[in-house]
This record gives sequence, C-alpha cells and structure tokens, in this order.
Amino acid sequence: MDKKYRIVITDFIADSLAVESEIIGNGAEIIALDAYNEKDLEGQIEDVDAIIMYHSLSMTRKTIDNLKQCRLIVRAGVGFDNVDHIYARTRGIPVANIPDYGSEDVADSAIGMMLSLTRGISFLNSRLRDGLGEWSYTQVRPLTRLRNRKVGIVGLGRIGTAAALRAKSLGMDVMYYDPFKPDGFDKALGIRRAESLQSLLEQVQILTLHCPLTPTTHYLINENTLTYLPEGSYLINTSRGGVVDTSAIPAAIETGRLAGAAFDVLETEPPVDDALIQAWKNPDHPAYHKVIINPHSAFYSEEGLKEIRVKSAEACLRALRGEEIRNIVN
Repeated sequence: MDKKYRIVITDFIADSLAVESEIIGNGAEIIALDAYNEKDLEGQIEDVDAIIMYHSLSMTRKTIDNLKQCRLIVRAGVGFDNVDHIYARTRGIPVANIPDYGSEDVADSAIGMMLSLTRGISFLNSRLRDGLGEWSYTQVRPLTRLRNRKVGIVGLGRIGTAAALRAKSLGMDVMYYDPFKPDGFDKALGIRRAESLQSLLEQVQILTLHCPLTPTTHYLINENTLTYLPEGSYLINTSRGGVVDTSAIPAAIETGRLAGAAFDVLETEPPVDDALIQAWKNPDHPAYHKVIINPHSAFYSEEGLKEIRVKSAEACLRALRGEEIRNIVN
C-alpha cells in the first residue's frame, strides 16, 4: 500500500493493537476509540478508510452520511443489526461481518447454560449459598435425564449447527426451525426439522436460540409464543437480546411454564432495571434462583478473541488493497 491509510476500531478493543498491527503492517494508522455510544464517534471517523466495530454501540445513517472515503465497515462479530448496513450500501460502503469466529465458544456456552439449568447446578448453588433448604438433591426434584430429551434450535447457522451436534452427542433428540435452510440439512446432521416455530415449541422441553436479529425475529419469543412450550421448559438465548421479549420471562417462571432461563444477551446492555432484571435480583422471586444472566460473554475465549481481531484486520487489508471482500452482508 503506497498511501498511509487510517483504520478506526470504534469500541471494545483498547489495548496496544499489536494483533491488528501485525496483520496490516505499516501501511495504515490504526486507532482505538474505545467509544461507548454513537455520539462518541463525532469528529473521529469522518476521514477514515476502514472501520472495525464490535457490539458496544450502533452506527446509524447519521454517522454513515459523514464518512467521506470509507471503503469498508467490518462488524467484528456474527450479528450486524447494530449498523445500518442497508443504508451503507446506498452510500457505496460495503459492510462485512465475521461469521465463522467463535462458533464453538457460543455453542459451548449455550450447552453449558443448558446443562446448568437442566441438571439444577445453578439452582442448587444459589439456594445453598443463601442457606435455603436441605443439603440434598431433593431441592431439584424431579429432574429428568438429558438423554432422549427434546431440544429445539431456532436458527441452524454455524453456531446453531455446532449446538445441534453437541446436543446430539449428549443423546438428545434434536429438532430445529429455520425457514431459510433448504431441505437436506436435517438428514445430513441426523436431526429433525420443524415446519413452523409453533410446531417446534410444542414438541421440545429445551429451547436454544441461534438466529440473527431482524424485523421478523424481533421478540420472536414473547408472552404468546411462550405458551406453546410444554410446562417446565427451559429457554437459552445466546443469539441477540431483541429476539426475546424478556418482560414475559418473570411471569413464565412464576407460573412454571419455564423451569429456568439463561441469557447471555439482552436488548439493552448493560441492562436497565426492567422486569427481568428486577425479578433476577429479587430473592423473593423464583427467577432469583432459576434465571442465569451473563454479560454478552458467550463468544469469548482467548483463541476466539484473537481470531476475530485477525479476521477483521485481514478484511480491512483486503479492502485497502482493492481485493475482493469476503462476507459482505449488504
């Protein structure tokens, strides 16, 4: 590269940037803004040549309109709902994601949450820590063996497939719903396909979500769709926070519709003091012992974090060299 380019990392990463510098070399100045909201970007990115953004903030058309020469916006992750990628295309700016990083880590986290809920691990730990009940397994009776239990997966992409294979290895009866998957994936993976979301929910005791956030999937799981689940079901969400209307969760826990729920993602992060958070913090609410909340950390492993940084930097390098850009989402 003959020209000295500028690349900005908007958020999340704020270290020495040695990983990115090793990939891109001396051909570009790389700056980490460590921003927490879109307003923090003002006056910082107008003349950049490429942008890497994580999940701490959003980028709307207002910011995109101010980009004078940006060749690429990389969403360093799988989901890209926090950047107006459709509008970016009208401005001639490609948006790319990193769809193949962290698949193992998120799938492992989903299965870990499932095991913690269905084996009563977090429930017993929470109760015993608070000095409640007997020092006995009877606090979680009745638990059912995982083998042959029906688990439903919404979204059979890379992470959903990885979760399906892990659940299958535990001897579970795996079903999925994904209207965008052509026929044959069920046969190839040895799992079963549901033709509708309602059909899936009515048949499974454990539901794990791995779909993107779109206008169609926003609040896909809500007060109404939760009623399709059998009594005493479990819900795990490691996809996007907006896929679940969490205001419906406390009541579902209280009535026993849900025996437990686990969330790695929430619609607002860090969360506001909404109905779910209030119930989760309230020792007198059953959600206190039956809901697990993590801080959007399912993607994380040292290997996975390095992988996403390397692949994001490589995407920028290809764009600056005028090479073909992979994984364009707009």
